Amino acid sequence: MIQDLFIPPLSDSTTQNLDLSVQNPNFKSEIYQDIAKFSRFIQDSMGSKRYGVGGYLEHRKMYETHENFATGQQDYRNIHLGIDIWAEAGTEVFVPMDGIIHSFQVNEGSGNYGPTIILAHQIRGERIYSLCGHLSSQDLFGLNPGQEMRQGQIMAHLGNSFENGGWPPHLHFQLIRDLQGFVGDYPGVCSQRDLAFYTQNCPDPAKFVFC
Repeated sequence: MIQDLFIPPLSDSTTQNLDLSVQNPNFKSEIYQDIAKFSRFIQDSMGSKRYGVGGYLEHRKMYETHENFATGQQDYRNIHLGIDIWAEAGTEVFVPMDGIIHSFQVNEGSGNYGPTIILAHQIRGERIYSLCGHLSSQDLFGLNPGQEMRQGQIMAHLGNSFENGGWPPHLHFQLIRDLQGFVGDYPGVCSQRDLAFYTQNCPDPAKFVFC
């Protein structure tokens, strides 16, 4: 389950909900365009909590500063399809449910995932994929497609901003029903016109029944 991605687990006492949406007047362009200011904003927003959490279907203006989120139809992919969990670089990430490694790779470029691992799971007869992005580069060494991953084992660590696509350290965790042929990658942000499809294909990890 999503709370088991970290130790100590996500709970009311360890997490602070973060709002990075266009509705937050305090999250301005001068903040998200400067990694140092962005990192301080995250830390200040978290307060004394260990994790900052949020972002599913959040409309975020910050993607419009990265060219790879522009589309061919004169708009942007700016609606976030996973949950972000913000914590210190190097924080251990644990396997949330039994599965196998589907694929992994470094997705390079400003604003991208950086090191990424996709696991495949069988849940109530349905095949579900989980994508973990913004990891540490060292975590991809020694992995093999088809490798079994058991709930509770260490899978990875949060990468720093020099390796994770240029973000303050965090985990992008996303569930996917149909990978549509993607390997080691899958869109984590969509445009408004594609929202209906992606809402169905990428269910909310916080509400998905894992067992």
